[in-house]
Amino acid sequence: MDTTGTLDEALQRLHTSGPERLGRLTNHAPMAVEALAVNGRAAAVHSWLDVYASRLEEFPAGVEPVTDANWPSALGDPRRAADWIGFFGRHLAERPWLDVLAQWWPRLLPGMYGGSTHPVIRVGHAVRTLLAGESTGPRLTELAHGLGYWAARHRPVTGLAPVPGADSAAAALDAVPPLAERAGGFPDRLGRVRSLPVWAATVTDPAEAHRRLTELVRAATHRYATHGHGDATMLVHAATAPNAVLRVLPALPRALWAPSVQAAWTASAAVTAMYAPDAPVAYVPPGPVTPEEVFEQALAHGDEHVIKLTDTALDVGDGQALAAALRAIGLSEPLR
Repeated sequence: MDTTGTLDEALQRLHTSGPERLGRLTNHAPMAVEALAVNGRAAAVHSWLDVYASRLEEFPAGVEPVTDANWPSALGDPRRAADWIGFFGRHLAERPWLDVLAQWWPRLLPGMYGGSTHPVIRVGHAVRTLLAGESTGPRLTELAHGLGYWAARHRPVTGLAPVPGADSAAAALDAVPPLAERAGGFPDRLGRVRSLPVWAATVTDPAEAHRRLTELVRAATHRYATHGHGDATMLVHAATAPNAVLRVLPALPRALWAPSVQAAWTASAAVTAMYAPDAPVAYVPPGPVTPEEVFEQALAHGDEHVIKLTDTALDVGDGQALAAALRAIGLSEPLR
């Protein structure tokens, strides 16, 4: 974890920017700089931000303050992002962040599919930082931005018909039926997801839920090495969204772990259905390369999704995960 203050400086720099740009694209900078700091690249944070800065927009104007009384009517309204961020900023200034997270996680979890799953990913990065170090003002503000973005982009997925799955996460992802029409943006495709395989549906034990979620992250990361060409950017989220949930579990009451696994599975499986390629490619072993060397390649490439997938691949830590990161580097356009 960065102890130089660089991450806090970067977050302060970013909190004058909104969570999105062009009304639909996510601001990935807070997530990427956290990944850089965690992986020992704090010295590169500001130079990376200098390149990414052209993609930032000013913080949006508020509409009406969100309160404990009116929040249900503001849930899922992207125009209210500033209102929601202010709401969580006030709560986090008054109460321990763990208490705020425990109260709002079950309210937000059913809608983790809005914003292409980026809001929960941003929360996952923020929580990892808070769990690992001091609860500084910029880090608490970052959690407020992540939770506020999630509330504003809250979108549930309902009415999914269950289809036969498999015992393992890898086999269950293989069983996901691809959309017949794989065109359009994330919201349009998500609306066409009608059925998903059953996986881990009967899990109730928190320890088993943690094991299953770890398995899902590994399987989705591995799968990118052979299926990432379906969409080099969007298929990253099949791994990074469940990994965000996995990172948050230690901060949550254990009673929330099992429902978190089911929400994470739906996200990973839905992204798989929406962007699956027609056929996989052969797995290519990564060769004699260290995790540190792979992350250095990701930093040199610079793309925010590449950095975040590599961050997840290093969490998984095996050869096929490193191959997935290298595959993302090869498939993606570098940051310029």
